Amino acid sequence: MKFKTVTKEELEVLPFDDIAYIILKEKGKKMKITDIFRIICDSLELGDEVYENQMGDFFSLMSTEKRFIQLEKGYWDLRENHTAEISIKEIEDELDDDVEIAEDKYEDEEEETGYYDELDDSEDDKEDDDYKDLVVVDEDEEFDANL
Repeated sequence: MKFKTVTKEELEVLPFDDIAYIILKEKGKKMKITDIFRIICDSLELGDEVYENQMGDFFSLMSTEKRFIQLEKGYWDLRENHTAEISIKEIEDELDDDVEIAEDKYEDEEEETGYYDELDDSEDDKEDDDYKDLVVVDEDEEFDANL
């Protein structure tokens, strides 16, 4: 459907997002949202008051409509004109880099802290000596603080 061939009566029954889609499709390039809405308001002869009062609603409508994509500096375009090129090789390389970084970090931690198995057995015995004066008190027995 060409925007130039659409009558005012046909435009009046279309929602704003459909009209915006037709405009962007025909232009074939990105446009500022203010320009898109201005074309819609002028085509429907809505006037400046409607333009000013409903600009925020139009922005919300465009933001939630998946057919459109917001670009930088107030420009909008059809999402179909902006496909993401994903390279499986690039993703695999990024994953490999992440794994290598994680492995390097793990190796650094091992060097800093050492392995548990490398501890001297005499250190374990010293820890057991800390508990030699420990007294177990039954809850039912009265505790004598003078012990």
